[in-house]
Amino acid sequence: MNTKLIIVLLSFSLFGYSQKKENKKAFTLKPKTEFVAELLSKMTLDEKLGQLNLPTSGDITTGQANSSDVARKIEEGKVGGLFNIKSVQKIRDVQRIAVEKSRLKIPLIFGMDVIHGYETTFPIPLGLSCTWDMKLIERSAQIAAQEASADGINWTFSPMVDVSRDPRWGRISEGSGEDPFLGSLIAKAMVDGYQQHDLSKKNTILACVKHFALYGAPEGGRDYNTVDMSRIRMYNEYFPPYKAAIDAGVGSVMASFNEVEGIPATGNKWLMTDVLRKQWGFKGFVVTDFTGIPEMIDHGMGDLQTVSALSMNAGVEMDMVGEGFLTTLKKSLNEKKVTIEQINNAVTLILNAKYDLGLFEDPYKYCDEKRAKTEIFTSNSRDEARKTAAQSLVLLKNQNQLLPLKKSGTIALIGPLADAKNNMSGTWSVATNGEKCISLLAGIQEVAGKSTKVLYAKGSNLDYDETFETNATMFGKTLNRDKRSKEEMIAEALKVANQSDVIVAALGESAEMSGESSSRTNLEIPQSQKDLLNALLKTGKPVVLVLFDGRPLILNDEKATVPAILNVWFAGSEAGYAIADVLFGDVNPSGKLTTTFPRSVGQLPIYYAHKNTGRPLSNSEGKFEKFKSNYLDERNEPLFPFGFGLSYTNFEYSNLKISSDKMNFNGKVNVSVDLTNTGKFDGKEVVQLYIKDVVGSVTRPVRELKGFQKIALKKGEKQTVTFEINIEDLKFYNSDLQFVAEPGLFEVFVGGNSNADNKVSFNLVN
Repeated sequence: MNTKLIIVLLSFSLFGYSQKKENKKAFTLKPKTEFVAELLSKMTLDEKLGQLNLPTSGDITTGQANSSDVARKIEEGKVGGLFNIKSVQKIRDVQRIAVEKSRLKIPLIFGMDVIHGYETTFPIPLGLSCTWDMKLIERSAQIAAQEASADGINWTFSPMVDVSRDPRWGRISEGSGEDPFLGSLIAKAMVDGYQQHDLSKKNTILACVKHFALYGAPEGGRDYNTVDMSRIRMYNEYFPPYKAAIDAGVGSVMASFNEVEGIPATGNKWLMTDVLRKQWGFKGFVVTDFTGIPEMIDHGMGDLQTVSALSMNAGVEMDMVGEGFLTTLKKSLNEKKVTIEQINNAVTLILNAKYDLGLFEDPYKYCDEKRAKTEIFTSNSRDEARKTAAQSLVLLKNQNQLLPLKKSGTIALIGPLADAKNNMSGTWSVATNGEKCISLLAGIQEVAGKSTKVLYAKGSNLDYDETFETNATMFGKTLNRDKRSKEEMIAEALKVANQSDVIVAALGESAEMSGESSSRTNLEIPQSQKDLLNALLKTGKPVVLVLFDGRPLILNDEKATVPAILNVWFAGSEAGYAIADVLFGDVNPSGKLTTTFPRSVGQLPIYYAHKNTGRPLSNSEGKFEKFKSNYLDERNEPLFPFGFGLSYTNFEYSNLKISSDKMNFNGKVNVSVDLTNTGKFDGKEVVQLYIKDVVGSVTRPVRELKGFQKIALKKGEKQTVTFEINIEDLKFYNSDLQFVAEPGLFEVFVGGNSNADNKVSFNLVN
């Protein structure tokens, strides 16, 4: 008798399977509520607490699962799921322990940080957001789910939807930028991509929205740091993407590390129960972040037993790595610090998720070796990743139409990121095989063709400071530090540059200069690379800066001196091809910034949807005015605004119209604009609509994004683009936290970025 049949028969006797009449080989479970309730009634307290425990396994070596420490805990029913284990064989080995050796045979759930792709890696989320294309974003998550599920994974700790307006914070790379409207649409697209509205399918996985809440607004931009803001700001500016994920049916939520109103999120009942469940109706389970419960000890909330009870009472169901639930809740129950009803509810929610994933019906549902061999890192998925990556690149400058490059002559490719394939995937790419990624050098050589000569020199190290470079190239993403002197490296670069027709300088951040625990106070390109760039500019050759980064950088010098700047983020496993596609014009860049690029760190936090002061600056030239809200030593406006991005062609906006100058609460108005491609290339433009609520019961932002459309036009083509505005677009949370629209004047701006000056207006009337 084979193993699978044994498991089915055991499940039949323990869980009350009923046989289908039409197919004697198939079995169906009782309805979820009844099934889970019966299973819960069979569980001991220790087994219940085990379901709430999510340890990390380490990457167990195939064939050694039975001898690992985690195996003993699984046998004893003390583990509900595992993460950081990869491959069908390893996961099958561990799952077998759960469904053959534990008393109740409850399958495990297996999670992984599948953040922007699995082995086929898409651009980092910040780059992905710059596509402004919800279909592409959803598809990227769908492919990630396809690959992860084929390799045994059924739960991802994604999407991260934290709004962030401070690029000092390294994890800005992992989110979708500064805007709650755009962030909400992306949150929904990602959840839909992972879950596809049907977790019973083999190629979908459970999504986990994170980090709830406000994680993207730490003081000083320092990771894990204190967050403090008003509730009105939470609801209007930071909560919307989380709620959008809940509304999309996300199956799980991860608590954030930071405190909210003086209480760490992991133990914050107002967040986890009042907002998440009572106000938003969330039905899934909440998991802590890595050691989130014991970390509350350092926050000053008490010992492990105290903070574990605090977390349970707040409404958290699963403890990632901390094991506070496993080791202290029994004592807290005896001391009446938690209730059995709370524990039972937490276990029920986790078992519900396993039921929805089909794990009780087939614990090995995600352990199909045929899928693992045929559905991961396929040519089709890589092709989609390449096309998506090309859409994420943002052209920041293109003086005298230096780009696109010709596929002829000699190109000097210079810089520490030029031949760095293991950095192309960016941060949080744990399943990526860096050796299979496409470097910029390889991409240019392939796309440019045999008529183009490509010369290469590294030119500089990432940074003059070796310790800094070591810290910024962790997790196998070394740049192989060159031991030569600065002078020797630049001399080699200049020798190559002087033989070329054009210089492509591949500079910026390494993959791990952004991401978790990678906060920075200096947001400029490292000085070693700036020195290299200045030397290249002095040759008089045209220079294209291909800028790698995981956050907005300060580019005052580069904007002033470099003819062309293409911001490429970290574009994924196919990065080299995608960047080359854009450099040579096979793809016309259409990415638009989803974060504001500052002029200096002193401006931070900076974002387009700010509010006016009572003393706004009256001039548009950035001149200092005493007793106005400005700086002595810097302009107010950013270097590049939210929504900005150039194309190889030109787009002209004209004939902005509104269907009526009045709108009632049950009505709508239509706004239209003519968009014309007046340049020499076919291209795409993200047409953006912003609204300003001129007078409100509370102060309102100077403008807010409320609509956008990505329009493809052939050269010379013209199209009328129409937006509908209804009452939902005008609502906000007032001082009583009521979601309302108020009568009055509204101004509407349409254009290619947040500085759009084409304006119409209307009045909202009762």
